[in-house]
Amino acid sequence: MKEFSNEVYLDFTQPEIAKKQRKALDKVRAQFGKEYPNIINGQEVITSGKTTSLNPAQLDETIGIFQKSGKDDAEKAMQAALAAFETWKNVPMKKRADFLFKAANVIRKRRLEINAWMISEVGKNYLEADADTCEAIDFLEFYGREALRYGGKQPIVPIKGEKNEMIYLPLGVGVVIPPWNFPFAILVGMSAAAIVCGNTVVLKPSSDSPMMGWLFSEIMREIGLPAGVLNFLVASGAEAGDYLVQHPKTRFISFTGSMEVGLRINELAAKTMPGQIWIKRVVAEMGGKDSIVVDAETDIDVAVKGVVAAAFGFQGQKCSACSRVIVDESIYDTFTQKLSDAVAQLKVDNPLYDTFCGPVVSAKAEKSILNYIEIGKKEGRLLNGGNKIAGKNGYYIEPTVIADIAPTARIAQEEIFGPVLAVIKSKNFDDGLQIANNTIYGLTGAVYTDNREKLDRARNEFFVGNLYLNRKCTGALVGGNPFGGFNMSGTDSKAGGRDYLLLFLQAKSISEKIKK
Repeated sequence: MKEFSNEVYLDFTQPEIAKKQRKALDKVRAQFGKEYPNIINGQEVITSGKTTSLNPAQLDETIGIFQKSGKDDAEKAMQAALAAFETWKNVPMKKRADFLFKAANVIRKRRLEINAWMISEVGKNYLEADADTCEAIDFLEFYGREALRYGGKQPIVPIKGEKNEMIYLPLGVGVVIPPWNFPFAILVGMSAAAIVCGNTVVLKPSSDSPMMGWLFSEIMREIGLPAGVLNFLVASGAEAGDYLVQHPKTRFISFTGSMEVGLRINELAAKTMPGQIWIKRVVAEMGGKDSIVVDAETDIDVAVKGVVAAAFGFQGQKCSACSRVIVDESIYDTFTQKLSDAVAQLKVDNPLYDTFCGPVVSAKAEKSILNYIEIGKKEGRLLNGGNKIAGKNGYYIEPTVIADIAPTARIAQEEIFGPVLAVIKSKNFDDGLQIANNTIYGLTGAVYTDNREKLDRARNEFFVGNLYLNRKCTGALVGGNPFGGFNMSGTDSKAGGRDYLLLFLQAKSISEKIKK
């Protein structure tokens, strides 16, 4: 087997490649409005309630009609997963890993189609969508290889007179609750990691991106994954979601989303239910309030470029996005002017046409972001944007920059999850690092400086799970940038890292006395 290497993004500046993506979009758009069932134990399930997935860039377009299950279907999915676990847990690790490799190959063949659904359902531009699909492939390839490592002989210290070994066992049934912002990559990564370790899964995709969950479920059925190993359940979070989290047979919950929901899941999971015989494991990645510190000793133009990409890529709807830029006072005025000029050049339009910025994902998101913008206008000086874009039938918000923000202001502390950037002035590098560490989060951060001593200080003092030096704070790659944060950013699960699969395994030590 070849060593793992990251999938290479397509170059959409090449007209022929962009043309192929647009052709895939046209093909996908011709399928808008179809209905898709839930899949429980390999069987299609239709419910009376429905979940409608809309195109956030064009609200009169329906991506698809999905189901809306409640407690009854949640229980059926749990029972299916429990039954499947009894056989799946005994399938050799190599055979389980082969399913991941097969899925990766199918995704490669359907890459432009998957991109097209993502562009349509959540409003990513071509490159953002392709990066998402590539990351899904990377997760499958990386976790497949990691599974082979964990399934092999483990190094232990020999003890005289004993034959000793350590093996890794699966946990059981897991509830996987992925986000809408990386609707394919994170969903695939969370599900595949659990499955390859021998667990079975009830997958409850976000109601804002159910199509992406359907595509993965369809691919896994296509390659012959046994029924019940992956159960696809578009469902009510308040009803079915809570029910599954609290279920006594749920062994683990893998969640990516907001801090508020993550803390609620952690709280519900911590309560032992009648019949429960284990402490549930919660794997949570919950968000951030990420800073880029711009030192006086740096190339301002390079820093501006990195900040703009990190703040406004996919409309700032990334837990890793730069939502605060902390700038040394000696270059503050020059930096803010260059930043404002660069943001003014950003184009916002339907991602069908591959513009840099598209819509935010939903009416709920739009309302929340616009509310934060109004708060920000009172807390600082508006440099760019600040409004919903009129005349468009979608959730379009201007890329917004608000300067002169106090480090403790609301828009400097609360996660906005949209195209809003707060600019904070620091007295010096020491002050900049202190400000960078002043939130309840600790996910990503970046520092721009040409001073080696300051870079070394950032390594030791900037308290985040993913620190980037002289580059933007978004764009973690599987294998190279294991991803996960501290404090209220979650359990520092390090997705795409060498220890991630341990979260879905339990170790068993076996010792046999050697007869003389």
